[in-house]
Amino acid sequence: MSRVQGLRDNSSEFTLEGKPFRVLGGSIHYFRVPRAYWEDRLLKLRACGLNTVTTYVPWNLHEPERGVFNFQDQLDLEGYLRLAASLGLWVILRPGPYICAEWDLGGLPSWLLRDKNMKLRTTYPGFTDAVNSYFDQLIKRVAPHQYSKGGPIIAAQVENEYGAYAQDSQYMSFIKEALLSRGVSELLLTSDNREGLKLGGVKGGIVPKKPKMVMEYWSGWFDLWGELHHVFTADDMVAVVAEILKLDMSVNLYMFHGGTNFGFMSGAFAVGIPAPKPMVTSYDYDAPLSEAGDYTTKYHLLRNLFRQYRTEPLPEVPSLRERRAYQPVVIQQHLSLWDSLHFTDKPVNMENLPVNNNNGQSYGYTLYETVITGGGTLNSKNNIRDRALVFVDKHFVGVLDYKTQELPLLDGKGERTLNLLVENCGRVNYGKTLNEQRKGLVGDIELNKKPLRDFIIHSLDMKPGFVNRLHSTGHWRSMRQKPSFPGFFQSRLYVDGVPRDTFIKLPGWTKGVVFINGKNLGRFWSIGPQQTLYVPAPWLHKGNNQVCFFTQHFKDHTSFSCISPSY
Repeated sequence: MSRVQGLRDNSSEFTLEGKPFRVLGGSIHYFRVPRAYWEDRLLKLRACGLNTVTTYVPWNLHEPERGVFNFQDQLDLEGYLRLAASLGLWVILRPGPYICAEWDLGGLPSWLLRDKNMKLRTTYPGFTDAVNSYFDQLIKRVAPHQYSKGGPIIAAQVENEYGAYAQDSQYMSFIKEALLSRGVSELLLTSDNREGLKLGGVKGGIVPKKPKMVMEYWSGWFDLWGELHHVFTADDMVAVVAEILKLDMSVNLYMFHGGTNFGFMSGAFAVGIPAPKPMVTSYDYDAPLSEAGDYTTKYHLLRNLFRQYRTEPLPEVPSLRERRAYQPVVIQQHLSLWDSLHFTDKPVNMENLPVNNNNGQSYGYTLYETVITGGGTLNSKNNIRDRALVFVDKHFVGVLDYKTQELPLLDGKGERTLNLLVENCGRVNYGKTLNEQRKGLVGDIELNKKPLRDFIIHSLDMKPGFVNRLHSTGHWRSMRQKPSFPGFFQSRLYVDGVPRDTFIKLPGWTKGVVFINGKNLGRFWSIGPQQTLYVPAPWLHKGNNQVCFFTQHFKDHTSFSCISPSY
């Protein structure tokens, strides 16, 4: 069709090419879905009766180090946009720079926090300069995919939920101009609740007395470690969607398909609670399409509802991809953390470590080591972010975190080595504490009320290169020798025939991370609610697959299994 007039909001309803148009949208984030499954998930969205896919853009993945950009492979946003267009779907792009999304630091790169005066999401020059540099790279890639240029993007969101933050009255105007000046010409949107629109709106964005749209109708909710799995009943959810449609409103289902917070990308929740609570690896969200792409009751009920608002017959529902359980796998070797180290005075937080081309450490663990004489009371002064295993001469003595800030250390002869293995459990992604999300040791640790000094600091960000180097080290030991912890364990998962999706189940394992063929599947923690980790078939290959675990605590790490169900 000819492209003359894109999405407009000049009356009580949206129009596209001057004709009434209702946005029936669903959120699928390309960065939470293996690229090989993008088409499968989008086809299932289309078959449900939706006409639009919405996606955020995670700055921290696209610019992992200042001035180093990645828009390839899993992060090929243009490829995702072209695929959506080829399937007949429109796109609402939510480019940020802040996205929330239950994503680490709301998608902002951690290297911004190297600036001790940083004021995120404001017109502070240190932030706006970084945004401008990033948008120079991002917008030139997405602008050609706008509706007016023959692409699928019919609207773009200006930042995200700024009304809940609202630290700078000039900020939203800056972001709007940053988009317009680089060629964004489609309809601009904001997303907020009614009160938030008063503080976080922007002239030219959708406002009251215009077409009404629920930009995020929550189809479920995210999970936190140590709490219950959230479930929003299908009947209740669909009843609300039906009411929205009866009111002639547009809607975007958040999430339609959640996917997975692979790696260390899950954020933390800190609204109305004394200390942040980390989010689980799965982003299943109790969404209409499950973490592994399975249809749910919500999906089928929504499809029956949406077909009433579509003039053409809906596409056939794509067949499900096969899943399978594999034979239990016995762990073959182990490697002590202390044998994996290859490489200041006061403790230094992760972000300000002189690593990664002076961009600091973003994710993973940091090991702080110093010498002590005598025992007494070790006090964290609440300067640990977020959880530290404490060792004296490699013997575990306890955990320090937000709740436990003191540990007794027994007296010993002469000098002893104190180690604190500090885990970044995920940065807060929402709320007014974004500027306070530095990790590691963020201040002094005291022994008998005296600050400890002379630290040796080891960065353990566990990037693919680090994990791959582990396999070639000569320190691996047979399981006949008693393992120590923290430590690494490795084995091989044998796949006969074509690989299928599966889930790793870890009975007896307590807390850590799993890598398969060098890819970080994410965190596991026995406190639940998540008890398995999703393994996409495209990340497996026929024959032996290398599986590596890092575990912080030791119980009975002798085997693991691969099963079909996700919960």
